[in-house]
Amino acid sequence: MALSPIAQDNRVDTSAPVSQPSRTYDLFTTAMRSTVDGDDALRQFVRKALLTARSTYLIYDNQYGNEIETLIGQNVNNALFDVEIVRMVREALIYDDRVTSVDNFVITRSADACFVTFDVTSIGGSTITEEVAV
Repeated sequence: MALSPIAQDNRVDTSAPVSQPSRTYDLFTTAMRSTVDGDDALRQFVRKALLTARSTYLIYDNQYGNEIETLIGQNVNNALFDVEIVRMVREALIYDDRVTSVDNFVITRSADACFVTFDVTSIGGSTITEEVAV
């Protein structure tokens, strides 16, 4: 192998991309001594991304988290609120490379609370259903 900057290396990497494990610490237990993987790790990501405000914490980049807090308390009608909640949840979750789609939104209201139920489809083909209170 020559050390000259003029010499070119024409080898091309044709290997398939290696899927990284999604194993992570279980953040929602009291001791944080266990780990989760697969659908449980994806479910944890969904919960964490929807609990984290976007562009607030320096440890995360500007695409992690959600902007739902900007919509709460605004004087908007229910139709606009529903459309914006769907958009904000989808934008918060599609950021992860394990998520292929976020669909089947059902928005229900009870007194002053709003509950959003939706399906998250992973790259493995599995679908998890989540419900969050907004």
